[in-house]
Amino acid sequence: MASYTPKNILITGAAGFIASHVANRLIRSYPDYKIVVLDKLDYCSNLKNLNPSKQSPNFKFVKGDIASADLVNHLLITEGIDTIMHFAAQTHVDNSFGNSFEFTKNNIYGTHVLLEACKVTGQIRRFIHVSTDEVYGETDEDALVGNHEASQLLPTNPYSATKAGAEMLVMAYGRSYGLPVITTRGNNVYGPNQFPEKLIPKFILLAMRGQVLPIHGDGSNVRSYLYCEDVAEAFEVVLHKGEVGHVYNIGTKKERRVNDVARDICKLFNMDPEANIKFVDNRPFNDQRYFLDDEKLKKLGWSERTTWEEGLKKTMDWYTQNPEWWGDVSGALLPHPRMLMMPGGRHFDGSEDNSLAATLSEKPSQTHMVIPSPRSSGTPQKPSLKFLIYGRTGWIGGLLGKICEKQGIAYEYGKGRLEDRSSLLQDIQSVKPTHVFNSAGVTGRPNVDWCESHKAETIRANVAGTLTLADVCREHGLLMMNFATGCIFEYDDKHPEGSGIGFKEEDTPNFTGSFYSKTKAMVEELLKEFDNVCTLRVRMPISSDLNNPRNFITKISRYNKVVNIPNSMTVLDELLPISIEMAKRNLRGVWNFTNPGVVSHNEVLEMYRDYINPEFKWANFTLEEQAKVIVAPRSNNELDASKLKKEFPELLSIKESLIKYAFEPNKKT
Repeated sequence: MASYTPKNILITGAAGFIASHVANRLIRSYPDYKIVVLDKLDYCSNLKNLNPSKQSPNFKFVKGDIASADLVNHLLITEGIDTIMHFAAQTHVDNSFGNSFEFTKNNIYGTHVLLEACKVTGQIRRFIHVSTDEVYGETDEDALVGNHEASQLLPTNPYSATKAGAEMLVMAYGRSYGLPVITTRGNNVYGPNQFPEKLIPKFILLAMRGQVLPIHGDGSNVRSYLYCEDVAEAFEVVLHKGEVGHVYNIGTKKERRVNDVARDICKLFNMDPEANIKFVDNRPFNDQRYFLDDEKLKKLGWSERTTWEEGLKKTMDWYTQNPEWWGDVSGALLPHPRMLMMPGGRHFDGSEDNSLAATLSEKPSQTHMVIPSPRSSGTPQKPSLKFLIYGRTGWIGGLLGKICEKQGIAYEYGKGRLEDRSSLLQDIQSVKPTHVFNSAGVTGRPNVDWCESHKAETIRANVAGTLTLADVCREHGLLMMNFATGCIFEYDDKHPEGSGIGFKEEDTPNFTGSFYSKTKAMVEELLKEFDNVCTLRVRMPISSDLNNPRNFITKISRYNKVVNIPNSMTVLDELLPISIEMAKRNLRGVWNFTNPGVVSHNEVLEMYRDYINPEFKWANFTLEEQAKVIVAPRSNNELDASKLKKEFPELLSIKESLIKYAFEPNKKT
């Protein structure tokens, strides 16, 4: 059997899961091979996956899209590429039901661009196309022999259909133009570095958080799982020993039901499976079984090495040691996540509906691709989300618009004034929103002392205007998300400073020191009569924008002196996306909208010094001294955030959130 030796290999999608293990293995084992990685760093890619290789002289990373013909041609020529291992693809079946056009664009068109570049340059000696076992479609439950490489392709979902389509192009270029192609079709792969939209890492992360494991349908579906390093070795064998024009199954005959996978993970975490497994609605179509005949690859010398128990334990250990590898993945852990595939990061549509999703082109001059929602017979479709936001010129209102843009949610800012009922009605009729967000109101400039001398204006905006908007929304059956304040409490005998006993949502406000707080407490009490309002008590808001003068960090870093009192605070970078998720869940009532726990002025400034400015110094003064330089007293309290934490278990404590969202991104020391 002839052995093939490449020189310069282009690996597409190698910041992703499987390809990163293949790239790291080849770079480590073959220092004479030059490995060029091309990846656009989509939501399920992470440069950290390539950390083992980044210092290697035979490794080069290029950020780019395989759909860019100019880039691909340039790379093939300038890097002298003689071998392509094509992994780049959208692969999550759930996403393909809601955003199938993106799968066509990446999986079929992207593959076509690569093939055409190979034809034009005429220098490629191997083109290894990575496909999936799902192209075969569902295997009979009682079948004793798996699908072999010549079996008919019968894909059953948009994802597998695009992979089968790409295979047809690969085969055609092999026959029409003599391109030296090899195709692989693999079983499910698991192990370190996998983005947690897939079953095993999702279940592990949920178990780490003490949450239930959601199983689609009845959990009887059968799958075969291979450990990532065994799969990387399989690609090493195919690269060197695979025959041009052939297809190779990469599989295992050891099958497991989804139920059994969940139970094995519960066992590793000492969890009761009966209490921690939850059955949820099934996918639109969920193949019962995939079963491969892998004898052909075994004849090349490959065999599975890692047992299920060993691989699962290694995988669990890696995720427990690297819990923040992927950042905030709470949306991926939903039973039916939807990813809006947009360049530059991951954007979860946490709603469990089939709303429209827009895919934005990387080039602003190109038109947007609008993805139609799927139609399922007999099942009414939920309407697409559309938010009407009041408070465009305000801090929170502006940030809400940016978040909607990132998540692909349609929105418009209200044009009417809150106290003008007719203008609000006009907004509702023209925008036709599904939800209304109110972040408008008067806080005072430069601070709440302004309200002490402008009481009529404060009442008009904070009380009359808010109540009018709530009533208009009620008449139209709309949920109003109302950004309120937690500055309506102060420490007292039942909630002493430093005790850890916070004010709960049902507690009566006890702080009347400022007129601003009086109006906010007044309107909150009146809003309880409206069953269409969700009141979010914000406190001392903070964001990663340290140039914003409204940012609590920015404020106190500019003061000559500060008091030093522990307080509840709201990190907007973490909590504003949660407010959108609350709207999707139609949550109502009063919520303490702060990160759990408290942090003092000095603790915030110590972080500022440690992360931003090591030369920073400050001085403290007492409340009595502070009273001499302000008009109205300030609220200091701890809010009990346990209600919010129960709804969103991933919510970070205030100090953890400050570091992650405010200080780490701005770190200068």
